[in-house]
Amino acid sequence: MKILLAGTYPDGTADKFRAMLPGHEIAAAETQEQYDTVEDCEIIVVRVLKTPEKTLDNKKQLKAVIRWGAGYDSVDIEAAGKRGILVANTPGVNSYAVAELALGLMISVNRCLDANARQCRGGVWDRNTYSKRSATLNHKTVGIIGGGNIGRRVAKLVQALGAEVVYYDVFRLSEEMERSFAMRYVTLDELLESSDIVSLHVPLLDSTRHIIGKDQIARMKKTAVVVNTARGGLIDDGALAEALSAGKLAGAGLDCVENEDLANNPLKDFDNVVITPHVGGTSNDLAEEMVPAISEVVKKFCATGELEHTVNKEFLA
Repeated sequence: MKILLAGTYPDGTADKFRAMLPGHEIAAAETQEQYDTVEDCEIIVVRVLKTPEKTLDNKKQLKAVIRWGAGYDSVDIEAAGKRGILVANTPGVNSYAVAELALGLMISVNRCLDANARQCRGGVWDRNTYSKRSATLNHKTVGIIGGGNIGRRVAKLVQALGAEVVYYDVFRLSEEMERSFAMRYVTLDELLESSDIVSLHVPLLDSTRHIIGKDQIARMKKTAVVVNTARGGLIDDGALAEALSAGKLAGAGLDCVENEDLANNPLKDFDNVVITPHVGGTSNDLAEEMVPAISEVVKKFCATGELEHTVNKEFLA
């Protein structure tokens, strides 16, 4: 089959796929324009680029789209399903990378690393400027919204630094898994009211958009920090900016924002906010995990016609 790698990938990714999928043709489209115009592909592996209906229209041979990562909101799964195209994600494979960044953002905001570093680059050596805002994770409560692969990994990481974990999810974990990960289930309101750090690990759906808005922020401690490594839109940017301006939150670590036009996003101007451009799942060594996992999915699909982790079954014609 002809497999298209859509988007930019770590160095050597195409060669790794060729080695693991002999007999298949591996092609590449690095830009959205290139991706939109490609016609002759049967399987797409897509990272970063968007797959709306117009991108699917000219791909008459296409059988499957596989997302490099867990999120699939960038793919029009309904349009794909109506064309008989299976869409799948790869949940859990890059969870370690996203969880690592979530922990890094917690530490960066809590210890004022970005603000201190900028001060040092400006030629000022003063350990007291941000000392009253600095805090560790030890003896803190971390509230995790979303008990999936990434949320559970975050739980283990913060516990290693002395934090207690509470979590909320619309699908509660089994009692055995809660014990295994030392995660205590609470309601969303209880989580917001008790947590020193709130970390988001849920997909962006109609039901989760602005899951952290003005009313939710009002329930949080003034000393709390919110971290989002999942999707922009889970937090109401405007409400967050208002709360930070009024001193109603201690800070935020954001790997994604609702308004990616940062020139017009007030969140960029706070010295207690760290923003990164959705890099949680983009470490250059991630191919070592992703390529073998996706290759196995492709092999099974070619042999059986079944695609693991299909996310658009309800739309298939």
